[in-house]
Amino acid sequence: MTPAIDRGLTGRQPKAVQSALAILETVARVGAGVTAKEVAEELGLPPATTYRLLNLLVGEEYLVRLPDLHGFALGRKAARLTGATGAAPVCTAAREVVADLRGRVRCGVHLVLCTPSTLHCADVDPDHPLQAPELVERHLHASAPGKLLLAEQDDWQDVLGPTRLHRLTDRTVVRPADLDGELGETRRRGWAVQGGQVHADLSCAAVPVRSPAGALVAALVFTVRGVDPAAPAAHAVPAADFARRLGPLLG
Repeated sequence: MTPAIDRGLTGRQPKAVQSALAILETVARVGAGVTAKEVAEELGLPPATTYRLLNLLVGEEYLVRLPDLHGFALGRKAARLTGATGAAPVCTAAREVVADLRGRVRCGVHLVLCTPSTLHCADVDPDHPLQAPELVERHLHASAPGKLLLAEQDDWQDVLGPTRLHRLTDRTVVRPADLDGELGETRRRGWAVQGGQVHADLSCAAVPVRSPAGALVAALVFTVRGVDPAAPAAHAVPAADFARRLGPLLG
């Protein structure tokens, strides 16, 4: 058998490699759920080239397609490059508080960590797992912890531009004025709710976890089947004590 001859990178190959790396960087920066159209517009690439490279990166496991074709996220191999394990560091004491709460309610209870502009589903209820944590993290306007995070901002559009209010279901809030109203109600109430905005058959409530200094560091999220947010919201007030216990552990 004649050995293959290594001719190095030729023709358009260097450009294709650069474009593929730029796509990976864009998905990492924008976050899970970014669409092919958004990637193409961000990088100024032709749509056909973008789709071809996205499919290649998915095939090689550097990217994954999210459920229901709601965009892309970093895959297993990309996580290896950064040394990421996919799990946020949550101390044992905090996990025990969450486990205690789960033992007292009959619905999903999840711990979502918050920065000033991002969410991370750090401790998902194993008995009632989230259908797609990436959608919760990505679509701040639709998810209850996302609304909680946006309500903390002086101007939520500094975190999430109005052109990124994507419709996930028929109930998703996509008009800036409607989102303004929801965020105002969240501030008055002290916790956030949504019914059927991320998944058509799921509602949730998010209770803030604050550091001793008062910063939002996490959210306790309750999920219940159905579109009536009153069901998960019923757990919000009783959960306040658990949120207070978590604050010093996470902040």
